[in-house]
Amino acid sequence: MSERFDPRTLWNISYGFYVVTSHSADGKLNGQIANSVFQVTAEPPQIAAAINKGNLTHRYIEESGVFTVSVLAQEVPIAFIGLFGFSSGRDVDKLSQVNYKTSTIGAPIVLDYALCFFRG
Repeated sequence: MSERFDPRTLWNISYGFYVVTSHSADGKLNGQIANSVFQVTAEPPQIAAAINKGNLTHRYIEESGVFTVSVLAQEVPIAFIGLFGFSSGRDVDKLSQVNYKTSTIGAPIVLDYALCFFRG
């Protein structure tokens, strides 16, 4: 997957499951499951993700000002959903349990079960 923007990736946004990730000011990584990601503008292309303000990922997004979204395939195992959806990054190093790469903006991009990704 390339970090170069392809407008066709916006076609993958629908109601579904996404992993939204970010990093803290001191470089810690975290991510969470989200089911609300949507296109805000076409030109320039912008997306938004609905994140609970109490979640660690939200704090990291506020600190760093950046996030990534991995669009997940339908066949994601419940254990993967559970890792990012039912556990807190305050207690678990979620990214140590999956394949990811670091984006040019410093936020991790989850690769497991990802159809594509976006940078926010």
